[in-house]
Amino acid sequence: MPMLYFLAPIPQEKGHEYMTAIAANLQAVRGRIARAAQAAGRDPASVALLAVSKTWPAEAVCEAAAAGQRAFGENYVQEGEHKAAALAALDLEWHFIGPLQSNKTRPVANAFDWVHSIDRLKIGERLSAQRDVHLPPLNVCIQVNVSGEDSKSGVAPDAARALALAVAALPRLRLRGLMCIPEPTDDDALLHRRFATLRALKDALVAEGLALDTLSMGMSHDLEAAIAEGATIVRVGTAIFGARAAAQAMATN
Repeated sequence: MPMLYFLAPIPQEKGHEYMTAIAANLQAVRGRIARAAQAAGRDPASVALLAVSKTWPAEAVCEAAAAGQRAFGENYVQEGEHKAAALAALDLEWHFIGPLQSNKTRPVANAFDWVHSIDRLKIGERLSAQRDVHLPPLNVCIQVNVSGEDSKSGVAPDAARALALAVAALPRLRLRGLMCIPEPTDDDALLHRRFATLRALKDALVAEGLALDTLSMGMSHDLEAAIAEGATIVRVGTAIFGARAAAQAMATN
């Protein structure tokens, strides 16, 4: 678990140059998304940017929000829960994108707007049962292990259909689509095939009558390939906020 840092004000003279870089990075990433979408014959507006703010202090999130970013992704339950509460006045959209243990579902069910990482029915059932009835349905995605890695979370592609159908039937949840984190590779053709696997699974589920609209795939290093294969949400951290070591340095300045 990373250290948590929340709302420790940074004097303008210390933080101004660094914070300006976040806005510039956001602009650059948005440009990459637009060019990739246009190259694929898609409307750039069809691809949403999720800024992955895990381990970064609230000040970094505030600066990204000031530059127009509304959706943020967190991997750690306690950090994400605390950060969402601390920044509630900004009316941001919070996505949980990390592995989720069954004993951590309650805070996630109520502090987040989206969960991208359902990989077994028990997690979906607990999120459904624990979601506050006064909140809108929790948007969820099924995480699929498209690379077949033993160390990677996600349901196997051949088991994704059954899990998706079961999760779609749960109350208080809205199944939006599928998510994947392919194994890093320099083989561009292989990377495209892995993203295409997720797209084909979604298309098959839509053909069966599920109202899915989301493919959460692509990160800082491979968002162009993901967009070419149909990504509707790309999850970008390093290209916006920088290296994780900088988060520690910023929080201690």
